[in-house]
Amino acid sequence: MGSENRARLYSYRNLAKDDHFTGSGHDYSSFDQLDGSHPLRHAVDDICIEYKVRTRKGGKVSFFNFELAREMGLIKKDHPDVMNEALNKKILETFSIIIINEYDIEHGKKFSEKDIKKNTYMATRYLQLQHPCKKGTTSGDGRSIWNGCFKSNKGYWDISSCGTGATRLSPATSNKGRFFESGDPTISYGCGYSEVDEGLGTLFFSEIFNKNGLSTERVLAIIEFPDNIAINIRAHPNLIRPSHLFRFLKQGNQQSLKQLVEYYIDRQEKNRVWDDVPQSAKKKYQYFMQKVTQAFAKIAARFEDDYIFCWMDWDGDNILMDAGIIDYGSVRQFGLFHHEYRYDDDDRFSTSITEQKNKARYSVQVFHQIYDYLLHGKKKSLQNFYRSEYTKMFDECFRDEKRKNILFKIGYDEKQLDLLFEHERGLVDDFLKVFSYFERAKSVQGMRNVADGINWNAIFCMRDILRELPQLLQARDLNPLNYQEFIDILRSNYAKAKDIKKTNYRNKMVKNFQQLYLKLAEISSQKTHQPIQKILLKLAMRSSVINKYDRVTGDSISTIVDRVMSSKRRKNPEELFKVLSNFINFQITDPDMKGPNNKQEMKDPLMRELLEIVREFREGL
Repeated sequence: MGSENRARLYSYRNLAKDDHFTGSGHDYSSFDQLDGSHPLRHAVDDICIEYKVRTRKGGKVSFFNFELAREMGLIKKDHPDVMNEALNKKILETFSIIIINEYDIEHGKKFSEKDIKKNTYMATRYLQLQHPCKKGTTSGDGRSIWNGCFKSNKGYWDISSCGTGATRLSPATSNKGRFFESGDPTISYGCGYSEVDEGLGTLFFSEIFNKNGLSTERVLAIIEFPDNIAINIRAHPNLIRPSHLFRFLKQGNQQSLKQLVEYYIDRQEKNRVWDDVPQSAKKKYQYFMQKVTQAFAKIAARFEDDYIFCWMDWDGDNILMDAGIIDYGSVRQFGLFHHEYRYDDDDRFSTSITEQKNKARYSVQVFHQIYDYLLHGKKKSLQNFYRSEYTKMFDECFRDEKRKNILFKIGYDEKQLDLLFEHERGLVDDFLKVFSYFERAKSVQGMRNVADGINWNAIFCMRDILRELPQLLQARDLNPLNYQEFIDILRSNYAKAKDIKKTNYRNKMVKNFQQLYLKLAEISSQKTHQPIQKILLKLAMRSSVINKYDRVTGDSISTIVDRVMSSKRRKNPEELFKVLSNFINFQITDPDMKGPNNKQEMKDPLMRELLEIVREFREGL
């Protein structure tokens, strides 16, 4: 035995005696809540299909989100980032399961009684555009079950697992008219399984979005099986989607619709997300409408301004009721404003990033239809709510959020932002117009095929000009850049010579951009009684974080996941959690959040490689 192997064996033997390794002294009884029971099942009629489940053997815990588990109260606050024997066992006992589905029953499959869990687990029903029936009679959780509702002194959390077997609600069963065995290799989007790289992609993206203030489902754990198969366990305080409600609306099921709306309001109130909810039905539903309208308007503006593609459509399937992100299969963050990109879903192309606003507005229109239906007992035509008080509220909120977003991206702090928003909306709108001109500029090459769809490349990187301009203006004593200097900063790798050719109009827009930018800075200087040079210095400092050079894109996340999975030695749960945590620290875009010192992390060769990947794909999809 070599000295290196002897050292490892010695280390392992000593570690095995350690309480942190064995789990001695740690209480994991909180996991016992996740036994399939959930209040939704009893609160709402016809909300789910119930399945018996059995233990699924052969899996290993490849990731556990210690930070999320502590946040939920699932593990103690002082629990170290260590996967000990007891925790590993508890995760597998709780989540390594597979449903006993209709195929199993039809074919008379027998399973050991000791492997069958006591309770049933629910696959929820909701509307999905992939299904022939547009009333949600056949659609819902096609490869997922809800593990339960976890309650602690920190609130309620819904936990679901993706990859736990083929339910009758998958598109495959609906389209083929028969049930499928879980793991059937002859069918992909109906076999009921999930994959490791799918879980890792969701993990990296969702944790970055969460740190940057976006509501999203998050990965709690990944259980890995041979051949890249996995169970991906997700958590969120409230996993209800608009499509859960839209299904009952389409079917004219007022009773279940009312039950679900009441359930959703109650959960938001219990989690202290909504305060002072009125008691009377009318005022309570008005409160509900106001909250969902504002949430969808704000997220539509945020998606557009942060270049986040989230396929929203009429069925309300790919987003949560609080406008949080769910199902990361088609979610992307672009490096440039690639507003012509469309995802290819075999039989259809997705919406584009600019169409997301209208889809969000449409959802508000449907919510108003629901509100009216619950109050009056008769379902009116959706067209009646096209220009309702709530769609108007959506439009106003969307415009206001766009104004706030651009001021934040420029680098203004909360006080300065509020002053400019309240008193200079016209000026902010003027800047938004010229900003949008450059942001939406496209390559002369036209529409092109990309790996998972089509795109017409944007050519200018707006983060670069917002990051560089304040320090350049400060150094030049407020003298503006000439055309070529300005364009050289903006120009992306997608821009060809013809794309950046100087024209009278574009030269005018270069000047307008800088004039309006300086005008905002001058007004901020006057209102806060600070020299404009100090304003520009603060903008430069904040903008360098908000508009960081190395920001992740969908392409970079996909490449990073491939790199992590193809590593010569796969990371254990603790190592993978550390890689994730360190990587996310480089992706925080909140200038007010005090991040850790990243010097130590940069010594890690893998971390340097991941950041190089981000840099390589920084302008992509």
